[in-house]
Amino acid sequence: MMFSSRRKPVLYFKEQRRLTWDHCSVYKLFGVCLLLLLASLLWLQLSCSSDMAAAASSQRDGRLPQQPPPACRSESSPRDEESWGPHKLALLVPFRERFEELLVFVPFMHSFLNKKKIAHQILIINQVDHYRFNRASLINVGYLESANDTDYLAMHDVDLLPLNDALDYGFPADGPFHVASPDLHPLYHYKTYVGGILLLTKKHYHMCNGMSNRFWGWGREDDEFYRRLRKAGLQLFRPSGITTGYKTFLHVHDPAWRKRDQKRVAAQKQEQFKVDPEGGLSNLRFHVESRQELTVGGAPCTVINTRLDCDQDQTPWCLL
Repeated sequence: MMFSSRRKPVLYFKEQRRLTWDHCSVYKLFGVCLLLLLASLLWLQLSCSSDMAAAASSQRDGRLPQQPPPACRSESSPRDEESWGPHKLALLVPFRERFEELLVFVPFMHSFLNKKKIAHQILIINQVDHYRFNRASLINVGYLESANDTDYLAMHDVDLLPLNDALDYGFPADGPFHVASPDLHPLYHYKTYVGGILLLTKKHYHMCNGMSNRFWGWGREDDEFYRRLRKAGLQLFRPSGITTGYKTFLHVHDPAWRKRDQKRVAAQKQEQFKVDPEGGLSNLRFHVESRQELTVGGAPCTVINTRLDCDQDQTPWCLL
């Protein structure tokens, strides 16, 4: 709902009953102060609601708002303290038309990582073209577009929130670390599952040549990436000592009103189970339309509006 801007309420007093110290009492002063306080709070609420509604309406053309919503709180930069350590995380979020989830995700993850003293940059890779959603290609874009001062990345779904503070988001020096492991994820429990939330150093991601770009639509790209990890000789690690089970994460996706694009077109049914030996960072084709620095709920993030390219003769799976 859009709220039109309103003038701040002002209290007027009639000339013949001008407020003076002679006629003033403690109760009258208290009442005036209370009215002013309520009016200020009402004005602040209307202003924030109006800006947030304007931001939500801008998603209709596939892009996030040009101007950020107002920051209702501020937090100091994680680099202000030496105790944060030498590493910085690039949190990569492949994204399209999930604005409601994003409003929750960005401030939640910013607060979660700050509590763990993990320096980070949240990158929202927003697909704005007319092709089918390609999660793997967007993660490849995020890897290439992440800041030089980040040395590891998290492939992170926007609808999956960690609820257990014991989960480790630290630098995975020994090998890829699958945060949303099969014994903790609320939906996917097979042993080779590496989706949801996966941490890798940038060096290890480059060793895998990134992810395959041939997976248009939903699913299977993480299964192919599992084979890449094995081919690169990387050992996969997962959390231990977590006792919260399937309640470790909050999965906010509602299939009733946000359906998955699970259609398999022509040879895509067979190719989805094969390893793509040449595809990945080496054949990624994309165009960054714009970059936006936003503040969502007091948390900073960078939105990369991206157009992916698709060779429709060789890979017709990008179209429905």
